[in-house]
Amino acid sequence: MKATLTNPYPRVFEEVLDWFSTEDDCVAYLEWMRWPNGFACPGCGGTKIWRTARGLLHCHGCHRQISVTAATVFEDSRKPLRWWFHVMWLMMAQKTGLSARNLGDTYGFGSYQTAWGWLQKLRSVMIWTGREPLTGRVEVDEAHVGGQREGARGRGAAGKTLVLVAVEGEAQKKLGRVRFRCVAGVDRETVESFVRDYVALGATVITDGLSVHDRLAAAGFHQRPHIIRTGGEAAQKQLDHVHLVISLLKRWLGSTHQGAVTPSHLQAYLDEFTCRFNRRLSRHRGKVFYRLMPQAVTTRPPAVKALYTTKPQPVGVT
Repeated sequence: MKATLTNPYPRVFEEVLDWFSTEDDCVAYLEWMRWPNGFACPGCGGTKIWRTARGLLHCHGCHRQISVTAATVFEDSRKPLRWWFHVMWLMMAQKTGLSARNLGDTYGFGSYQTAWGWLQKLRSVMIWTGREPLTGRVEVDEAHVGGQREGARGRGAAGKTLVLVAVEGEAQKKLGRVRFRCVAGVDRETVESFVRDYVALGATVITDGLSVHDRLAAAGFHQRPHIIRTGGEAAQKQLDHVHLVISLLKRWLGSTHQGAVTPSHLQAYLDEFTCRFNRRLSRHRGKVFYRLMPQAVTTRPPAVKALYTTKPQPVGVT
């Protein structure tokens, strides 16, 4: 295996092809990711093993057999791990990501649903638990995303999903990290919950002049409202970051996915956009791939069937 503590991930696609040219290469990398300090049996903690003819790890102490792909994104997959690794690299290294249609055409999947299921399983593990909250100056606004039906523009637009957006960064400077949440509607409780979950107490929260933001100051944030209609260009500039992120999100959904994202699955696409956007300044795209791999091997995603049948509802008011 070519990975080391000082060189834990391939930096360019040529290295991906070299590092993961065989299934044994991929299995060795997964084992290293799952047990960086050496194998430890999840049953008895034993470290002595032998490998069965089926590729399982057989614990010498308790005789438990462990698959390196058990309880991971790759569990029960009939496709080679090499394909998974290549897809993960392309999904994370390309700034535009992958659509299920393009993935299916490139890798020859039998159906669109299979390709979509792969991408959806990867999206389901892209958000890290215990993420650091946004700090400093944070712009907060909402946007209506998606929807093909004609109807009113702006707030209350028909056929669209309401999304709360928070963007970190000083005015007139580079953007920081982002957070998104699909909501059923916007009221004071929904906005306060969103900001509490994703923004550090004491941060400066920049908002428009809507009254739904009125409780943020009492909740421990330094709220600075800017009334767009009466504040003119100066007020508009205070929310430049969040408006730019919303524009980039809509452009990505409209171009890469051609607007074919249903409201019930939109949050997963927002998670993918967040993961890639927050790591856009990484010097090596391979580092983004490397950050996703621990999630893929330590988090059990929903079964593919559940991805089709479950329809998560936006949080907030109904």
